[in-house]
Amino acid sequence: MLTLEKNSAEHSAPRGNCEFSHADRVIESTKLFGKSREVAIEHDGAVYRLKITKQGKLILNK
Repeated sequence: MLTLEKNSAEHSAPRGNCEFSHADRVIESTKLFGKSREVAIEHDGAVYRLKITKQGKLILNK
């Protein structure tokens, strides 16, 4: 499961109707992906792929 994080000091842009009650920071997907449609995330010794689909949704695979 992917958890979004929020930190008002780091990112002050409006978030619309999104609320993250248990999150510490929000990272904009454009900053994470740049011009790519896929990034690799290493977590606890395993590599995960986070991918933007053609429909604009996110999929996380191990």
